[in-house]
Amino acid sequence: MKKIVIVITLLAISVMGYWYFARDEVISVHLAQVETGLVEATVANTRAGTIKACQRSRISMPVGGQVAELLIDEGDLVVADQTLIRLWNDDQAARVAEAEARLVVSRASARESCDNAALDGRELVRQKGLAAKKLISLEKLDATQTRAKVSKSACSRTQAGIATAQASLKLQTALYEKTLLKAPFAGVIAEINGEIGEYITPSPPGVATPPAVDLIGTDCLYITAPIDEVDAADIRLNMPAKVTLDAFRGRVFEGKVSRIAPYVKEFEKQARTVDIDVTFNELPEDVVLLIGYSADIEIILDQHTDVLRVPTEVIIDSDKVLRYDPASEALEQIGITPGLANWTYTEVTSGLSEGDEVLLSLDTDGAVDGAQVLPIKSDNSNSP
Repeated sequence: MKKIVIVITLLAISVMGYWYFARDEVISVHLAQVETGLVEATVANTRAGTIKACQRSRISMPVGGQVAELLIDEGDLVVADQTLIRLWNDDQAARVAEAEARLVVSRASARESCDNAALDGRELVRQKGLAAKKLISLEKLDATQTRAKVSKSACSRTQAGIATAQASLKLQTALYEKTLLKAPFAGVIAEINGEIGEYITPSPPGVATPPAVDLIGTDCLYITAPIDEVDAADIRLNMPAKVTLDAFRGRVFEGKVSRIAPYVKEFEKQARTVDIDVTFNELPEDVVLLIGYSADIEIILDQHTDVLRVPTEVIIDSDKVLRYDPASEALEQIGITPGLANWTYTEVTSGLSEGDEVLLSLDTDGAVDGAQVLPIKSDNSNSP
């Protein structure tokens, strides 16, 4: 009897040992649940984009001269038509004053001449009445008519003198304004080239020289970024876009496509891109966006809401996934029909149902079709 017990015990141990070593190894894997949500078809830039200002002017003095006043510093905010630099212009200011005085004299002379002409005109009317009654001679009437005619001509001449004086004042004022550098629009001063006492010389034709002031508008910003020529073919004006900045990681700014370059750039061999401009829908109030920040854009070509989706990373070549079968606790490879897709999510139009679980960690050793697995669920229910 004792021998029988020993034999049965050894046999049980052998069977258990065989089962232990012969069974498939259980693999711990991360699973993702099939869910409904938003899926967007997007294209993104191939290289970093840049924030630029809608208005930027590198302005210079239209005439040469010595800097008398430097009325701004780098970083100053200025308004439109604000004077930034004044050249020495005392002589021109004197010419303006002289022209103003001449205009005053011309207007006074015109008033005097025209008053005399009006007086002579009334006298002529009176003399004509007397002549009709034969109370004055024809010679006296003729003299009165001549005087009235001369006075009227003098009035016209002095009024023309006013127009001449006004034109002269306008000319001298324009020459004076050339000695003032004014802001064409509101913005921030990015750079100043010049100091008080220095001489500024306008650029000769065809010769580039540094501008006196680099003015950047702050009311309107946009991003310009290169898109691969293949992807750019699907982009249209006013398509929605998402903007991300290295300076503000985690923030997404909304925008829209405002310009598609009408030509292709050849950055290097086999790298042809199209510049796409995206303007912000609304500039943020809680952060300051600086000109020159690097930026990335993601243009939304199409979007489907409340559709079945899986993380794009779970899809194997040939549109297959490894679905977890709770009954057998194993993975099974099945085919799916994908719809819209991006780097994050892919729409599933057939092959899976909501609530199914698929292998998320495709790089797990041994996680293949038919493998026994121990699920470690990954929560992706909070995704948009």
